[in-house]
Amino acid sequence: MLAPYACLPEASRGRRHDEGMSTFRSPFQRDRDRIIHSSAFRRLKHKTQVFIEHEGDYYRTRLTHSIEVAQVARTISGVLGLNTDLAECVALAHDLGHTPFGHTGEDALARLMEPYGGFDHNAQALRIVTKLERHYAGFDGLNLTWESLEGIAKHNGPVTGPFADKKHEGPLPYALAEVNADWDLELDTHASAEAQVAAIADDVAYSHHDLHDGLRSGLFTEEDLMELPVTAPAFEEVDRLYPGLEKMRRRHEALRRVFGRMVEDVIHVAQNRLEAAQPKSVDDIRHMGTTIIRFSKPLYQELKAVRSFLFHRMYRAPSVVKMRTEVTAMLDDLFPLFLRRPELLPEEWLSDIEAATDDKQLARIVADYVAGMTDRFAIQEHGRLFG
Repeated sequence: MLAPYACLPEASRGRRHDEGMSTFRSPFQRDRDRIIHSSAFRRLKHKTQVFIEHEGDYYRTRLTHSIEVAQVARTISGVLGLNTDLAECVALAHDLGHTPFGHTGEDALARLMEPYGGFDHNAQALRIVTKLERHYAGFDGLNLTWESLEGIAKHNGPVTGPFADKKHEGPLPYALAEVNADWDLELDTHASAEAQVAAIADDVAYSHHDLHDGLRSGLFTEEDLMELPVTAPAFEEVDRLYPGLEKMRRRHEALRRVFGRMVEDVIHVAQNRLEAAQPKSVDDIRHMGTTIIRFSKPLYQELKAVRSFLFHRMYRAPSVVKMRTEVTAMLDDLFPLFLRRPELLPEEWLSDIEAATDDKQLARIVADYVAGMTDRFAIQEHGRLFG
């Protein structure tokens, strides 16, 4: 039984292009399946999470990260009586707009696109699912439900209005503005609880797996984690229960306890907040003026210390910074070249290029192409075009 504040499939606001109901699947299950079968989702297999895709087969990619986020989202939403299919859908789609080379690639493309309206990976995900995926005869994009589009747009909170984060000040990213102009996503309200679950599942997943990948890479050690909140108690418990445990098992046992604590904390806080607020519908969730799904204040503060550690020891490690410099230079070469010589783009892009009426439209087409590249394809293209 779904809670009264869950997104009910039968109450969906529908799709931009009417298709009728599926015989076997709910609207949100259908959305999820379309995302999984999309070209953009497959390309996440070869896109950076932290380490460049070719640096090793062990490290997470955007695809494995998205799958882990979806697993966490299903668990939390199931306990809370939410619609697990919608939570999974938003989780699987949340990184579709990422460039090659992770946030480094996004920073580079945002800088290069600054004269043409900028670039934002969340807005780009909407552009992908509403325009760039072109497989269906009746429409561009995936024709997702309003609730799925809302979740992609607002899973991190309102984008406009009094409750929006200050980082959203200024004009809307063009990709988001275009979608919202076509179909009002109510950007000044919070998203559904399912979308909020997907957002916090993202935090849980990367906080957990970045510790795993950082240890595997040798950028820090278990002894370093014994100095941090959250991780130190987990290792101490494992050492008490399993003295002398082999290194890799000890690591896994400790970090799965960190993972479990985060998930349990989110569930406990959400249950308390929902009990206090007594929302009667999903619209009550949207208009609460605050998020209903969050970490407790004590755990949030402890995780800030862990993230600060990861920032300095992993995200800004000399080897990672060196690679950041190299891949930024690649995009600084590729984007201007394609802008000068758009005929270098594949044949299926040429009709869009011919239809562009000004430099801004052309730049956005080039940005769509570059953002869609995988790490290894961008490296290969740079080698082919620049030697």
